[in-house]
Amino acid sequence: MSLTTALSIAQTALLNTSRQTSIVSRNISEANNPDYARRSAAIVTSMNGSHITQIRRATSEVLFRQNLAALSSVVGQDTMLGAMNSLNLAVNGSDNATSPARLIGKFQEALQSYSASPSNGSIAENAVEAARQVVKALNNGTTAIQSFRSDMDRQILGAVGELNSLLSDFEQVNREIVSGTQAGRDVNDALDQRDALLKKISEFVPVSVVPRAANDMALVTASGAMLFDVVPRTVTFDPVAGHSAGVDGNPIRIDGVPLPAGTGGNTSASGKLAAMLQMRDDVAGGMQAQLDETARGLIAAFSEKDPDGILADAAGLFTWPGAPAVPADGVLVDGLAGLISINAAMDSTAGGNPHLLRDGGANGADYIRNTEGGAGFTSLLIDYQTRLESPIAFDNAAGLQGTISVVTYSEESVSWFEGIRQSAQRAVENKNALYVRTDAALSNMTGVNIDEELTLLLDLEHSYQASARLMSTVDAMLGALMDAIR
Repeated sequence: MSLTTALSIAQTALLNTSRQTSIVSRNISEANNPDYARRSAAIVTSMNGSHITQIRRATSEVLFRQNLAALSSVVGQDTMLGAMNSLNLAVNGSDNATSPARLIGKFQEALQSYSASPSNGSIAENAVEAARQVVKALNNGTTAIQSFRSDMDRQILGAVGELNSLLSDFEQVNREIVSGTQAGRDVNDALDQRDALLKKISEFVPVSVVPRAANDMALVTASGAMLFDVVPRTVTFDPVAGHSAGVDGNPIRIDGVPLPAGTGGNTSASGKLAAMLQMRDDVAGGMQAQLDETARGLIAAFSEKDPDGILADAAGLFTWPGAPAVPADGVLVDGLAGLISINAAMDSTAGGNPHLLRDGGANGADYIRNTEGGAGFTSLLIDYQTRLESPIAFDNAAGLQGTISVVTYSEESVSWFEGIRQSAQRAVENKNALYVRTDAALSNMTGVNIDEELTLLLDLEHSYQASARLMSTVDAMLGALMDAIR
């Protein structure tokens, strides 16, 4: 080997070591950046020494896609659970203190006290007041649910705006990657940015990545809608100004295709958008329907009946805008929980007589049961208590099936919601554990290990020292040669 060749090899080694040291230093400085993929130098050896041909970026397409899917799944589940907790607090209060089921129980106790002292006006007032609290819970529950649905719309609109912004950013970075790849530039930083954007996009909707030539990429949602193909596809949503019971809100459209809502407590929703759609229409809508059915059951249970069986039943203590008619058996009336009220004929605050609850006659003399006017009359009060506990038909469309009593139905409604919420809680824990595992696996494959980088840095230092000694030796030999020539 000639001295010039040896000198060239030493110079090349020093240059390589310098570049490798720079790469390792960058790795160490980005060790805490979750969106950074470790870099390494690809070195090729030739007769004139070694050369760095490219800077490689650590990747694992399989793990990255699994991580995106797990992230999308846990965000959707977490969004659902958080919304359920908010909805439950708004409708049922802390520990279900203001739930219709709890207040119907208190109303039952007030009825029992009234039937034990039917002549006591104060106890009669207490019974009507207890009924008023039930009505208030149903009215407020309806208001809270529809307000929640409107809030969901506002959150969806904001999320759609964020998603469109992320897709716009994705387009810019993707274009930079494609042009850089074609020109032979280092695009590793841009690839990191694109992967970071993919993670953020996956929080809104699940995405499938379609790789193309020159590091180009297309994005498709799990439902098959094109999300990005050279340019972003538009994501649109029109919020409803004011939601109504029994009417679903507007869909989210991706490239004109409606985004499916999630289903179940362990929701099928991946990404927050599908989870919010599920909460707005499925869960909140189901809760509203069950409140409406509870209201219908109360109106029917306390309807006044003609003792002679000639006249139709008429709304009694609990009434509604369709009074004096009673809602049809087993048929859901959308929004009824927001319309139910106390019959003015029995409401002392409206000039009524609470004792009509004992005697009957809120709809006229034909409906009076206490025809003798006895102060100790209890038959009707006992009859009402029996009706509260007697099975009636409920509309299956409300989500609860079976022929059960109004009391049991209101309790089952709370259990229905709690069952979904507990399922969602368990699913959050399971899905979060899966995400943590996939994220750790991806980090182990593509992230920076400080110990390994420091060890490599030490090796590079030794390499640098060896190359420097070689150059020094060659320099000395060249000097000796020149001296000999002189």
